[in-house]
Amino acid sequence: MITLNGKTIYHAGDTDFIPEMKELSDMDVALLPIGGTFTMDIQEAVEAAIAIKPKVVIPMHNFKSDPKEFKDKVEARSDITVVPLKIGEVYHLK
Repeated sequence: MITLNGKTIYHAGDTDFIPEMKELSDMDVALLPIGGTFTMDIQEAVEAAIAIKPKVVIPMHNFKSDPKEFKDKVEARSDITVVPLKIGEVYHLK
């Protein structure tokens, strides 16, 4: 977790959805892997996003996974905003 200028960011790195993630809270942005190779797959990342409840989630490590599928699944089950970024694209925290 990183807090900068009053915003809290969680970078999951290369991980699976683990029970301890449910203890995380009060974050503005979560970066979650969705690639499924040595990381969460889309469904695990959806469950992680729902469990940790960030305001915004940015899918990452999505080499063969569809970020739109992740976005659709998360937004259908929550009020979390999903922001898939293209390579080199920048997201500005508000």
